Amino acid sequence: MAFSKGFALLSLIFLVHLAGIYLFTTGFLLRRLSLPDFTQCADHSCVLESTHKRAVLLIIDALRFDFVSSNPPVPHSPFHHNVLTVPRELTAAHPQNSFLFNAYSDPPTATLQRIKALTTGSLPTFLDIGSNFGGSSAIAEDSLMKQLRLAGKRVAFMGDDTWMSVYPESFALNMTFPEDSFNVEDLHTVDNGVIRHMFPLLEDESKPFDFLLGHFLGVDHVGHRVGPDHPSMRDKLKQMDDVLRRVVSLLDEETLLVVLGDHGMDRSGDHGGDGDLETSSAMWVYSKGPPLSKSSEEIPSGLLEYRTFPKAPSSHRWIQQIDIVPSLSLLLGLPIPFNNLGRVIPELFWRGNTFTHALSLNVVQIKKYLDAYRASASGSELNDAWENLLDAWSATQSTSLTQEQFLITMSNYTRVAVASCRAIWAQFNPVMMGLGLVLLAAGIVAGWAAYSGFLRAGDDWDEWLDGQLMNYARGAALGSIFGFLFYMLQSQLPNTDPLDICIFGATFMGCVVMILTSPPTISSSAFLPVFLLILHSIAFTSNSFTFWEDRMVPFLLVSSLAPFVRKGISASNPRLRYRILGFSVLFAVCVRLMSMSTVCREEQQPYCHVTFYTPSAQPPTLVLYLALPVAIALPWVLHSFLKVSRSHLGLAKIFLPGILMTSLVASAGYWLLEWLDSAGIVESEVAVVLRVVRTWIARSVFVLVLVGGGGLWWTIPLCLDIVENAPTRPGERRQVTVIGYANAFGSPYLLLWSGLFAIVYLTTLLTGQLIMGLMAVALLSHLEVVDSARDVRLFETLAATKPSAVLEPTRRSPPIAFADIVPLALLGLHAFYATGHQATIPSIQWKSAFMLTPTMSFSLSASTVFLNSIGTIFLAGLAVPLLALWNRSPLPSDKNKPKTRPDTQIQGEGVAAALGVMTYYACLLLGAAVSSAILRRHLMVWKVFAPRFMLAVAQLVAVDLGVLIGFGVGVQHVGGRVTRMFRMPVNAPQ
Repeated sequence: MAFSKGFALLSLIFLVHLAGIYLFTTGFLLRRLSLPDFTQCADHSCVLESTHKRAVLLIIDALRFDFVSSNPPVPHSPFHHNVLTVPRELTAAHPQNSFLFNAYSDPPTATLQRIKALTTGSLPTFLDIGSNFGGSSAIAEDSLMKQLRLAGKRVAFMGDDTWMSVYPESFALNMTFPEDSFNVEDLHTVDNGVIRHMFPLLEDESKPFDFLLGHFLGVDHVGHRVGPDHPSMRDKLKQMDDVLRRVVSLLDEETLLVVLGDHGMDRSGDHGGDGDLETSSAMWVYSKGPPLSKSSEEIPSGLLEYRTFPKAPSSHRWIQQIDIVPSLSLLLGLPIPFNNLGRVIPELFWRGNTFTHALSLNVVQIKKYLDAYRASASGSELNDAWENLLDAWSATQSTSLTQEQFLITMSNYTRVAVASCRAIWAQFNPVMMGLGLVLLAAGIVAGWAAYSGFLRAGDDWDEWLDGQLMNYARGAALGSIFGFLFYMLQSQLPNTDPLDICIFGATFMGCVVMILTSPPTISSSAFLPVFLLILHSIAFTSNSFTFWEDRMVPFLLVSSLAPFVRKGISASNPRLRYRILGFSVLFAVCVRLMSMSTVCREEQQPYCHVTFYTPSAQPPTLVLYLALPVAIALPWVLHSFLKVSRSHLGLAKIFLPGILMTSLVASAGYWLLEWLDSAGIVESEVAVVLRVVRTWIARSVFVLVLVGGGGLWWTIPLCLDIVENAPTRPGERRQVTVIGYANAFGSPYLLLWSGLFAIVYLTTLLTGQLIMGLMAVALLSHLEVVDSARDVRLFETLAATKPSAVLEPTRRSPPIAFADIVPLALLGLHAFYATGHQATIPSIQWKSAFMLTPTMSFSLSASTVFLNSIGTIFLAGLAVPLLALWNRSPLPSDKNKPKTRPDTQIQGEGVAAALGVMTYYACLLLGAAVSSAILRRHLMVWKVFAPRFMLAVAQLVAVDLGVLIGFGVGVQHVGGRVTRMFRMPVNAPQ
């Protein structure tokens, strides 16, 4: 019963965290308002005479600008000659028919968001990144696809099936050939499918289509799979170059060709963020027939923008990718989509007065959109920019401008409009954000109050907890009632509803009552760890700290050892002194070795060197040699630590070599096979077989650990061995010796932790597996340090009390200190960075999404990506109960208290330790949330502060789940089994 009470308290704190996260994110991350209006004009006043009857739009996913231009690629690659030559040749040979641009792709640079932008001309929102993998709904707002449908055009499609989810009714049924888009390990199937279905349509003299859309994925998949500098990229771009040559040869003079990349890719081949390499995509427009520009006069420089691609020797013509929407619409004789914010591209209309007419239609369309948005429910978002927009519009109405000035003024209006909308693309609700921040802060104080209460209550924590749970329930009931009444009386609160207010009122009042009935306290020994926590939390207001947090965490982690080093130096017992100092050194060495593994943010250049993988995105050679030895050695390391307390027997004899070692070796084998495939060491036929083998290895590890190991652990969790000694003399009692008694609680829980460790180990790339091995050694070292420091404190306490206390069998050892918890909390964060992650979207290791299935499966892929990304944080939360369990033997029952369980103290300290780590990560979330709220209009908010806030959310949820599973499953089950075995005092424990 007491166990369920402790779990209930942890669950309440978890719910407070979720409520605070919900309220804050509701106010901070909202979607852009999509207006339902669409452009139409029966008198054709909003269109131009078409230059072409049909168009071919080819999207080469992740086609970076340097893959097409004459500039050298970045980074300097041995395959620098590997570019698409067709656009360069035709641009040079036909300067009025062929134009090559460096197109800016608005972040987030994920495919779904780019499809929306390429068809609507609108801007994506930061929160939309999640829908790229969570399924997408049809685009309802006006778009190029809708205008084609309204005009009765026949649209052919082949390639990335994402188009089918956003435009399910836009394509001709007999000319629609979607391909699975999420199998990044398949470099050719999608491209071959596009080629197979596209060329018969192009070769058909009747030209059955009016608009042909082909979306190639091979370049993107090569980038994700092996990186942009791998020989496979050379082969893939050569294939794309051959495709373009063949397409150009089949074009007639009435067909316009547009080739573009929906986004670029970074140095590791990934995308999603806002780095220069991710947002720089290529765009090539080619007309085999009528020239797009006829005038011999140069286009005024005020209408053109030039940018320098990273490391390029010269600047190049630069546009925004959304500019293709109004340009392509008018070239095909279609209206510009209503929500468009792009500007027509001058080079495509520079013939007579065509550009003036096109730009005028463009400006009028954008003005109508802004006026409609201003009149919408979200119109207040334009308040700060509206005066500038009106001034820019008024400038276009001046009658004293020359023709060139008029064009530049209208062009400036379009740029002011898109800049204003880009600045307010996320809508903020300060009320909801404030409620969320208040609730997060209240949850932290309430969690600390509960932690302090557990330490004060001692062995009577059960009765104390009864009162706290009742107080929380009463406070929550009153808070929900007051919240509803407040909402009814203050109905003018913007963008709130009764449910939100009731959620806030219930959780906040529950926290307040807990705080008032059990005020939080801070002991002198907690000053240093609390100071480190506060320093860590408030530092998120600095973008420089956020950039370099991966380098700051090791410093904080080693600094957190100071109380133990001081305790070790002052210890009177030489053995304990050497153990504390020795294991502290081992812990620090592991931290330092983990720091050698790095993945760099864009902002860390040029002061950061990537060591997690080689320039070709492959594991370093040393890692390849160490992968299997580490997998074999790690179970023996755990065995060695357990052997000290003689708790390496019982289940441990089976679990460590049979379950853990097998799963770790198989996990290393999985990624070694993946390396053979991605590095191109094996032939394609063998690679297909290896893909099947890898999938079944991953599935087998999950089954072995969760079903085999989990079932075994649940049935016989204890690591004990019972030895019976027959009496040697008549009348002598039989002696029973329990081997492993000294660590009866900690050893079975460690097996539970190691089993889930094996699951995370499987989803982690090879270099990360070595880091996780160091993390496990560091964890065990810290447990030994805490245990030895606890013994030192116990001896100091006994020395100050009566000598007979040493002989009291029910003596209570010193409680868990916050200083014990902080190193484990920071260790999880350090391992997160060392396993190749950063607080950026591109650092997500998408390879882990295709472990259990070769194609995209949202539930399975999301699970493995979550474990890969936040698994180390989850393991840190799961490990925290070990602070209370490690090297703790069950105390015998008190004959005067028949209901006393041998594990009473263990229960309370387990809950206290869990509360401590939950509080630590809640503070980090509060710091990240406050910085995001204060700096929500800062230039770096969506690049730095918002991603770190979202990471803090994921980390807090992971830690909370870790402690809930650890206490709810591990502590309860182990404690119950130990209690049943040791309900009576034990003779001669060892």
